Amino acid sequence: MATAITIYDPSEARDPTEREAALMAALPQIVAAAQRHAPAYRERLAGIRADAIDSRRALAGLPLTRKSELIEVQRRNPPFGGFTTVPTAQVARIFASPGPIYEIEARRPDFFRMARALYAAGFRAGDLIHNTFSYHLTPAGAMLESAALALGCPVIPAGTGQTEQQLKTIADLRPVAYVGTPSFLKILLDRAVETGSDIASLTKALVGAEAFPAALRNEFRTRGINALQCYGTADLGLIAYETTAPNGSPCEGMIVDEGIILELVEPGSGTPVAPGEVGEVVVTTLTPEYPLIRFATGDLSALLVEPSPCGRTNQRIKGWLGRADQSAKVRGMFVHPVQVGEIVKRHPAVRRVRLVIERPASADVMTLLIETGAPDEADAVAATAQAVTKLRTVVSCVAAGSLPEDGKLIDDRRPIG
Repeated sequence: MATAITIYDPSEARDPTEREAALMAALPQIVAAAQRHAPAYRERLAGIRADAIDSRRALAGLPLTRKSELIEVQRRNPPFGGFTTVPTAQVARIFASPGPIYEIEARRPDFFRMARALYAAGFRAGDLIHNTFSYHLTPAGAMLESAALALGCPVIPAGTGQTEQQLKTIADLRPVAYVGTPSFLKILLDRAVETGSDIASLTKALVGAEAFPAALRNEFRTRGINALQCYGTADLGLIAYETTAPNGSPCEGMIVDEGIILELVEPGSGTPVAPGEVGEVVVTTLTPEYPLIRFATGDLSALLVEPSPCGRTNQRIKGWLGRADQSAKVRGMFVHPVQVGEIVKRHPAVRRVRLVIERPASADVMTLLIETGAPDEADAVAATAQAVTKLRTVVSCVAAGSLPEDGKLIDDRRPIG
């Protein structure tokens, strides 16, 4: 049965050109603020005119910042590596993610912008939420709690583990909504059947932090729970979230959050990919206290070009499609996607590449498959590959369009073990 679609706020249904104009108007302001108040960006963006960064093309010319860099940068310049614009005394919480990497939560409602995802999953003011994301040092529990409070939802701060106690709490307090990983929700449901616990009050869920297979979604539905998923990180907050169509079924892909600028780029090069092609998710936040500019997540996704049937008009991504980091060790040397990207940069006629690593006998062999408009450059490309990787590389020209559009630059085909 069709249901009326409601949205969190009018920004979700804006004309896409209006949204793009607003994002591009905000972008130079964020760049300027970062240059003024965040020492790391003062250094990284030295010589850049902030007012000139007013388009996606201009944004694509700025350097990437990788999560893996933060550990060393924060170690050199504690506690936040110079990426925050406010002193520690003005933040609400400080989290410690594995690494360690330290992240902040500023003193304002729904700092991580997660309320939008809760609303899309059917959460409404007054709904009692059972939040099973971790509250210990890492930010997930607090991220979702702050969103719930902004939405007007009371929260049970359950955290992880203690399954029996959680089942009793749910049976006693009758929350209608679950937040956490899909795997822990299944544990709770299965254990409730074994113990005879009544947790039938749960009818809706927002899940994240791990894969959410269709079979598990369907299982939840048969057990009376409609579950949607969201995609975010500790640094960036919400990136994208699932929505439902008028018939109540989940829409394909995920809607990009209104508070970010999302790019999909070639892993290793940072060059934007064409719509529909797989690329690494790169995000620029419009967060004044913690402005992350071209933050490379290491995750792969692709744009869905058709508008969503949910009525929201922002970009849609296919969701998480794997990791972009495909580094491999060959003959004692590491080969990284960034090196493959460098080879492509030096040969403009090369359109698409894939570095295949095999072990036909006892020795590793690297073959660089290239789609190129200049086949006679193969020897020059091989020389560049050897100079960049310090390893001998065979170059093989292949037909245009024959390499898969899956975001993979290195294909390690060597047997395991």
